[in-house]
Amino acid sequence: MAKIFLDANFFIDLIEQRKKINFNQFKSHSLFLSVLTLHIYIYLYKIKIPDKNLEELLSFFNIIPIEEKIFYSSLKGPFSDFEDNIQLHSSSLAECDIYLTNDKKILKLKFFGKTKIISSLEEI
Repeated sequence: MAKIFLDANFFIDLIEQRKKINFNQFKSHSLFLSVLTLHIYIYLYKIKIPDKNLEELLSFFNIIPIEEKIFYSSLKGPFSDFEDNIQLHSSSLAECDIYLTNDKKILKLKFFGKTKIISSLEEI
């Protein structure tokens, strides 16, 4: 069982079924999200809170808060995009094995600390 971090776009693609991603492939793993991802998702889709469907969905995920350490580390990089940095540092703080993204810029890193960066579980 791997600890898998989903960045914002990957999470939204999965939840909104924008790409052919089978949720069942994740059920044997521990899934992680930044609280920032949830903010982005709720804002973009104008989800009214409370929302039972969202609460049920989130029962499958471990939510990583934006701690002071994540915030200050994100100000230093590795990218000029603060949101990307928060996602990467969140996965690192949670000691995730895998970081799933479709962002080509992030994929070029291949690793962030000990976390392997890939676009599909099929790459394992």
